[in-house]
Amino acid sequence: MASYRVVCSLALLLITIPASRAMLDSHYYDQTCPQAEAIILQTVRNASIYDPKVPARLLRMFFHDCFIRGCDASILLDTTTGNQAEKDGPPNVSVRSFYVIDDAKAKLEMACPQTVSCADVIAIAARDVVTMVSGGPSWDVLKGRKDGRVSKASDTINLPAPTFNVSQLIQSFAKRALGVKDLVALSGGHTLGFSHCSSFQNRIRNFSSMHDVDPNMNLQLAEVLRKKCRKPHTDRSAGTFLDSTSSIFDNEYFRQLTQGKGVFGSDQALFIDDNTKSTVEAFAKDQSLFFGEFAASMVKLGNVGVIEKGEVRLKCASVN
Repeated sequence: MASYRVVCSLALLLITIPASRAMLDSHYYDQTCPQAEAIILQTVRNASIYDPKVPARLLRMFFHDCFIRGCDASILLDTTTGNQAEKDGPPNVSVRSFYVIDDAKAKLEMACPQTVSCADVIAIAARDVVTMVSGGPSWDVLKGRKDGRVSKASDTINLPAPTFNVSQLIQSFAKRALGVKDLVALSGGHTLGFSHCSSFQNRIRNFSSMHDVDPNMNLQLAEVLRKKCRKPHTDRSAGTFLDSTSSIFDNEYFRQLTQGKGVFGSDQALFIDDNTKSTVEAFAKDQSLFFGEFAASMVKLGNVGVIEKGEVRLKCASVN
């Protein structure tokens, strides 16, 4: 869903995460912690004012958490002796702002001890950052997730890579009980995204024996990216936003795909492949349609792999 440096053989390495059978409820904390969502929203809002990159980071965190072992907050666990955790796997090294979830959890423990799971904090925060950013869509977050106790960096190889074609993306999302429309809608989260050069540099130099630049990329965009990502590549922070209105949650991402201005090969492929092109075009023309489908797909993503027999961590970075 964002900057990945690992490319894998999907047929051999993808794991299947079933849709949840656990019962989630939008009113889960109404009696036990009625102030939970207000506490999370305030924490996320304050952090976003301090650091404008927080919204994109928290949205990406939710994707990366749910795509590995399901939405169980395994991405928050720290590496321990003998086990390298998900957050230290190559695709997650650039995931940031874990402190925002930790801050919200600390406040929740003071208000409602041992009640709100870290997995639910991530899910609520992901909704809040979308809604906060210039009128993005909102939805009722289903709650009641438990926190997992397993986190392995090696599992991050199963995250979809920015080099994937649409067939690989469809298969990856299908493993999570998500369809083609979900794939396109959730890719729209890149409207807030930023990528480092390493995730797209293969498209702007030495693309193939026939083309120096990926022929599916807009040449003006390629020239801009070549200037940002110079050779030799010495600035590890260099990169680009994934659409031109990166501080606003809108449908500009899809409009740019219709102009060949997708940064990732996997993004631009959505407009090239017949399985997804018509949906990209529809979202590019109708922002309200995109908002509705994005909200619905976020609810579906939040149901992936939810566990009933987990725990509510006291601190999100470690198991109880």
